[in-house]
Amino acid sequence: MSEAAKSAWCRAHGVYSGDLDKWRSSATAALATPEEARASPQATRADRKRIKRLERDHRDQRCTPAGGNENQEAWTRS
Repeated sequence: MSEAAKSAWCRAHGVYSGDLDKWRSSATAALATPEEARASPQATRADRKRIKRLERDHRDQRCTPAGGNENQEAWTRS
């Protein structure tokens, strides 16, 4: 894109050309090193286990008797 065309596009869309240049450089830098931004397999596995544990705890808490006494007849569900 020529400089004149870039300036016209920026005026039409309300963007400063300096902002466009900053966006381009940050996008290029982010796309240049995708491996560093990606979580490691160990972190992914640990996160998956943590999520399962939290879901199980949440499910157990939703199905507990009212007041925490297991001898009560009234069960609550959130």
